[in-house]
Amino acid sequence: MRNQIKGCVKINAKGKNLYKFINELHKSETNCFAQYCKNDVFYAEVYRRDLKKITPIAEKMGIELTSFEYDTISSTAIRHRRRFGITLGIILVLTATLYFSRIVMTIEIQGNSKVSDHAILSALEELNIKQGTPIKDINFPYCENELRLMVDGVAWAGMHITGNRVVVEITELVEKPEMINKRMPCNVVSGHDAYITYTAVHDGQLMHKVGDYVPKGTMLISGITKDETGHVNIHHAMGKITGTYTETLTFEEDFRITEYNPTGKTSEEKHLKLFSLKIPLFFGKNKYQNFNSDESTKYLTVFGKTLPIGIVKNKITETELSETAFSEEEVSERIMEKIYLYEKNFLSENVTVLDRTIETEKKENSLVYTVTYKLEGDIGVQKEIYVK
Repeated sequence: MRNQIKGCVKINAKGKNLYKFINELHKSETNCFAQYCKNDVFYAEVYRRDLKKITPIAEKMGIELTSFEYDTISSTAIRHRRRFGITLGIILVLTATLYFSRIVMTIEIQGNSKVSDHAILSALEELNIKQGTPIKDINFPYCENELRLMVDGVAWAGMHITGNRVVVEITELVEKPEMINKRMPCNVVSGHDAYITYTAVHDGQLMHKVGDYVPKGTMLISGITKDETGHVNIHHAMGKITGTYTETLTFEEDFRITEYNPTGKTSEEKHLKLFSLKIPLFFGKNKYQNFNSDESTKYLTVFGKTLPIGIVKNKITETELSETAFSEEEVSERIMEKIYLYEKNFLSENVTVLDRTIETEKKENSLVYTVTYKLEGDIGVQKEIYVK
């Protein structure tokens, strides 16, 4: 490390009076390292400051002296001493590193599932815990207690600091489960006009057999039974009754749609973001009456750490209200997409599509698809029995 600071120079000396030069070198009390002679050439290493002392001795003795300086901290600093930008940059980086190590850079929330991050961050901001807050100004015990009181659903909150990152640990309230009487007396009735294809009764009395047609609302399993003595028993009727039934839905799409479409004109706005502050880097205002915007932020990174400083780019695209015409084929594709989404999202996994018929009607301004499904699935619906 000492050589790195002082600077180390390697010298080569040759000439007729080589050994006299070596003796004079030692008499001058010059610090020499790694000395050796080879093929009438003297090799050694000296400090940079001693090179000025050696040069006159070599000239006096008629010695040819060459030198080479190793790359050290001091030699690098000397070579770049006039490059003020590098020096200023180093100072700025060190200053920024020192500054950002003493303020809150990021807030990490752990342990929450029902309580949203937004609710917790809003409460923390009211407590002045946000990006840019000096760490020394935060009263963690006080803020932990206040956070629990300010946010519904938080049973306990703990905070600790890791570098310039505030970690908020949350324990949520465990709500008392709703007490549902699963043995509530009930019947099982039909939820559709259907033909019964399968029956399985777990409790109660079966009222219809396989093959029967049952209108919607018909009792399938009764929760009221009588024993041999005539005593009436009330049950929570349970079972699985499967049937085939039909459903009819109508999907309609217009040939012309009026909507906002891009005109092709775009502009870009840039802001300098310092923590939560956004400073405009442009002049003027957005002149578009109707527009869409797409915003993106690129933050500055130093030594692998993301700083709360960045450039916000907002791409603005002008739009105008216009009418778009579609061909019959395009409208048909849009309707079929709606049908696909309906079948995917609204028909449960326990329902089987046995058949599907589509009737098409072309109106003046629209296309109508009437879809009739033949389905097979559980048709039983529980209906409570009210006992006085």
